[in-house]
Amino acid sequence: MSPTTYYVLHVVSVILLTAFAFQALASPDAARRKQLSILSGIASLVALVGGFGLLAKLGHGWEPWVFVKLGCWLLLSGMVGLAYRFRSLRSLLTLGATALVIAAVYAVYVMRF
Repeated sequence: MSPTTYYVLHVVSVILLTAFAFQALASPDAARRKQLSILSGIASLVALVGGFGLLAKLGHGWEPWVFVKLGCWLLLSGMVGLAYRFRSLRSLLTLGATALVIAAVYAVYVMRF
């Protein structure tokens, strides 16, 4: 596959993962818990595969921004579960998810160059 394919896979899946996390944080409906968990898990896996595929195709190594992105991915991937487990902390978790997205974008577009 070309780097463009990995890039599109990665970006689309990260957008979807973020959307699923914020959907769960906005309204942790117990009836949608399983569906959101499955969808966010699939998006998370595709984001990981797309990201590492892109790193391999572009020849990047284990640079500091990669670790920041991995940490943001790991924490954001767990947000759906946390939204259902700690409903009383939804506003704090939403703030944390927002900070994770900002940190990930900063890592790619500022730390990388």
